[in-house]
Amino acid sequence: MIYLDTSVLLARLLAEDRSPPNRFWSQALVSSRLLEFEVFNRVHARGATASHGADARRLVDRVNLLDMSTAVLTRALRPFPPPVRTLDALHLATMDFLRAQGIELALATYDPRLAVAAVQEGFALADCGGAFMPAGRACARPDPEPL
Repeated sequence: MIYLDTSVLLARLLAEDRSPPNRFWSQALVSSRLLEFEVFNRVHARGATASHGADARRLVDRVNLLDMSTAVLTRALRPFPPPVRTLDALHLATMDFLRAQGIELALATYDPRLAVAAVQEGFALADCGGAFMPAGRACARPDPEPL
């Protein structure tokens, strides 16, 4: 199963060059409900509700969204190997929760900081295509840069 980070959905919505190919969207996708809030926050901030709101809704509706439970929020309070931003901690905690349920995940992200943290937590990175990466490579390369 693919855990979808907001950066990948926004790349598709905003027609960025690095957007995943159509076949990517036919896979089983899961994310924290946080994704929905992040996407619509960005759409509204860009003043693009009228032009992109319906497409954003259609893309978000393709993703199985997991509500943030007490277990997820409790995990997010504990440190991750590299320091992470708050929203990344919530995504990583959601991934940890799903893994504890026996669900194998690969993270789809264009955010190298989140990719580093996910790899250090033992998660695989998904292949999202993307024009800036060779076929078969993960969406974001976890370069060992400091956060």
